Amino acid sequence: MSFFNSIGRSMSRAPRSTKRSPTPTSATFSPTESNYNNNSVPSSPVASPQTKPLYLCSPFVEAALVKGNFKTIVMLPKYVDIMEWVAVNIYDFYTNLNEFYGVLAECCTQQSCPTMSAGSSLNYTWINQDRKSVNLSAATYVDYVMSWIQTLLDDESVFPTKSGQDFAPSFPATVKHVYRQLLRVFAHLYHAHYHQILHLRSEPHFNSLFAHFLAFGREYELLEMKDIRGSSSAPVGIGALWEKWRDMGILEG
Repeated sequence: MSFFNSIGRSMSRAPRSTKRSPTPTSATFSPTESNYNNNSVPSSPVASPQTKPLYLCSPFVEAALVKGNFKTIVMLPKYVDIMEWVAVNIYDFYTNLNEFYGVLAECCTQQSCPTMSAGSSLNYTWINQDRKSVNLSAATYVDYVMSWIQTLLDDESVFPTKSGQDFAPSFPATVKHVYRQLLRVFAHLYHAHYHQILHLRSEPHFNSLFAHFLAFGREYELLEMKDIRGSSSAPVGIGALWEKWRDMGILEG
C-alpha cells in the first residue's frame, strides 16, 4: 500500500489523553536532511569490520517476542484511516525507542560515542541551519532528533488530536523524514550498544521493536532501501540484519 498515494484521505480523530514521553532539551540545529560521512571511523564499534556483529549471531538474531511474519501486524485495519494509522504508529515507535535510549543514555557519551556511528565506516552528520554538514557526538545527535520529533508530536498542525482537524498535505513527507531519523537512532544503538542491550537481556524486545519498525516502514513506503543498506563504501550495519530477517521470513510476505 502506498501511503503517499492516499494523501487525500483523512478522518476526524478523537483526542489522545496519554502525554508523550519527555525528551532532552530542544535542538539548536535545524532537523533537515543529514548526510553520510565516510571519512572517519567510529571509535567505539561493537566489533571490527572483520568480525560479525553480535546482533547477526545466533541466538541473538532469532530473539524476538513476536513469532511469525511482522507483515501481518502492520496491515491497515478495516475502517481505519491511513493517516491516523501512520500517526499512531509513529507515536508508538518514537515513544518505545525513546524509552530504550533513555536506559542506554549513560553508556552513550561524548567520550564513548564521539560520532553518530552506524557501521564500521559510516558516521551520520547533521545539516545545520546554515546548510553545513557538522559532526556531532551520538548523544547530541540523538538529543536533536528526539527533541525535534517531540516538538512535531506536540504540534497540532502536524499531529492533530482534536475532532474535526485534518492532517496537513505535507504530513506524508514529514513522517518520512521522521522515520529516516528514527532509523538512524536504531542503527547507532545496534552498532555501538547492542552488547549493553544483551547485558540487560532486552534483545527480544529491541529486536521485535525494530522488526516491527522495518516492516511498517516498508509497507507504507516510509523507508527506502538506500537508507537501510547505505552505500557500498559506507554500508549501514543493520542493513545486514534486514537481509537476515528477510531471509528468515519475518519481514516480508
